[in-house]
Amino acid sequence: MKFAIFGNCHSSTKSKNITSLFVSLAKRGDTYVIDHAFHAFLKENYPDIDINNEIIYDDNFTADVVISYGGDGTLLRTAARVGDKAYPILGINAGRLGFLTTISSDEIEQTIDNLHNGRYRIEERNLIEVRSQESKINSYPYALNEIAVMKHDSSSMMTLEATFNGCDSIIYQADGLIVSSPSGSTGYSLSVGGPIIAPDANVMVLTPIASHSLNARPIVVNDDTEIAIKVNSRSHNFLIAIDGRHESCPENTLLKIRKAHYKIRLIHNEHDSFIQNLRNKMMLGADSRM
Repeated sequence: MKFAIFGNCHSSTKSKNITSLFVSLAKRGDTYVIDHAFHAFLKENYPDIDINNEIIYDDNFTADVVISYGGDGTLLRTAARVGDKAYPILGINAGRLGFLTTISSDEIEQTIDNLHNGRYRIEERNLIEVRSQESKINSYPYALNEIAVMKHDSSSMMTLEATFNGCDSIIYQADGLIVSSPSGSTGYSLSVGGPIIAPDANVMVLTPIASHSLNARPIVVNDDTEIAIKVNSRSHNFLIAIDGRHESCPENTLLKIRKAHYKIRLIHNEHDSFIQNLRNKMMLGADSRM
């Protein structure tokens, strides 16, 4: 089996179990290629690991399985590198909560064994994409979690008009607006009051950031909806964040957001479930009296 390995390059303490990954792969005769940035990080922090394998310098790689070692942010960056190549991604959680990276770093040995024996399931996740005719979007335009439109600095609020399929519109007076996929409903959207959405739901969620109106509420729409967003700002520009990849846009930029043409495939343990993950990581429905 051939793996492509990507990882968090910012914290050596979070990668304390990384040695067991390479031991597990070597034990089973697996081959792997490794992202150049993660390779340099491991060479500096874990010089005893023998990782003199092929190095990935761009997105032109092949693999049976892609491994993302880190937190959800690392997996989002990995998903952008995988793109529409349809390689399944195994997210090993070396971060904090980990709604996308559900495999604990303590489970590496068993998880690699499960992959070889077919004891896993693949979950397909929808992405959303953003386009604009007025301003070139320099970042990779696809998001597994969310596309956020935000004010550029600490200036006053923005006026955002969201139009649905070219017809009906809603105007928000807020610091920004998040359009999230079901996967992203447990991310930025949740932190500003958005609903939790099951990952297999075919919807998108619009959640205002720090709304200046009491009647502005999150709204869930079918994912065949095209959402156009127009911004009015005193600073005459705004920020767009695509799964955390930020760039500035001039005020006259009209953003069009829709479901992407491809999906990301995530590997989970055979008996993992979304509700179980919520209960374990958010203590959802837990009662301290019981």
